[in-house]
Amino acid sequence: MTPFEKIINFATAHRITTHVIFWVFIFIMFFSKNTSSDPEELWVDVLYTVYYEIFSMIGAYFLSYRILPRLMTPQKYNWVWAELFLGAYIISAAARITMVYGVETITRTPPFPQESIQEILTDLPTLFVSYSLHILSLSIFFIFIKLIKDQYIIQKRSLLLEKQKAETELKILKAQLNPHFLFNTLNNIYSLSVVNSPITSQSIAVLSEILDCILYRCSSTYVPLTQEITLLENYISLEKLRYGDRLSVVFNHEMDQNGMIAPLILLSLVDNAFKHGAGEDIGSAPKIEIDLKLVNNNFEFTIRNTICKTELEAESGKIGLNNIIQQLDKIYPENYTFNVTKTDEDFTAVLKINLTSQYNLA
Repeated sequence: MTPFEKIINFATAHRITTHVIFWVFIFIMFFSKNTSSDPEELWVDVLYTVYYEIFSMIGAYFLSYRILPRLMTPQKYNWVWAELFLGAYIISAAARITMVYGVETITRTPPFPQESIQEILTDLPTLFVSYSLHILSLSIFFIFIKLIKDQYIIQKRSLLLEKQKAETELKILKAQLNPHFLFNTLNNIYSLSVVNSPITSQSIAVLSEILDCILYRCSSTYVPLTQEITLLENYISLEKLRYGDRLSVVFNHEMDQNGMIAPLILLSLVDNAFKHGAGEDIGSAPKIEIDLKLVNNNFEFTIRNTICKTELEAESGKIGLNNIIQQLDKIYPENYTFNVTKTDEDFTAVLKINLTSQYNLA
């Protein structure tokens, strides 16, 4: 957290204390600037400084909490401007009356001439030029600081809401993936149970491990890459139980470190390859090749699967790929590339992610 953020957080949590500190600082600054060299006149300097600061505070709070909020909302601005001029007039008149009948009676030696209240109230040039401008000039400094603080809080709140919205959308996308994956896997286990296959119980045990990972270990935005690799290995073993030796799966992975990655995206790609490369390939020997690399925070995942002729013209699988792209757009905006290539014999998907920016945001 930067020093600026610490100050903003302190000001938000301790508003009264922050205001007191601000006005004490203003008092010290103006008092040190206007102090005379005569020690006997020190109390006069204090009185004048307190006088100007009190009316500057009134002007600052009037502008900040009464005028500005109404100028920022759609309404009849003529009334707001009228209130601004009326408020400035009242504050200036009160300041002039306090000076003539209060401060000057204490600091000046009588007798001395005094304006009547009627003269004060009707002397508009003096009120607006000598008093309003002086009082409101300090108020502008207060308003400037307040606007910076408010803008920071609004921006931070907006980023938080945007993050919450993105997280909600990601949960929806994951919810679309999980039932899809579970439906396919249960169908596989059902086909094994129909023929009383001895590997049915083993399939259920592997599925249990997969669901444990999906339900309880994939709730965060990023998970360890080794966890995703284990998940893929379990899924592959589950599919190999179904297809036996007819299915050829090669899974190579190379990492120079255990990085962090968004969960379930790789599983979705593998699931798509099995569904449209093995599940739809009847009577042949389907092949799936998977290469995973992580070198210098550059992640690359390549998966290639054979396809049958009936799959060449099919539109299925686009929902799963669109789901993956939507998740990548939200988690790795402008930091990934995802390309698919389809030929008469195979389908290849290549995902590349620059994980450096991800670590910088953490």
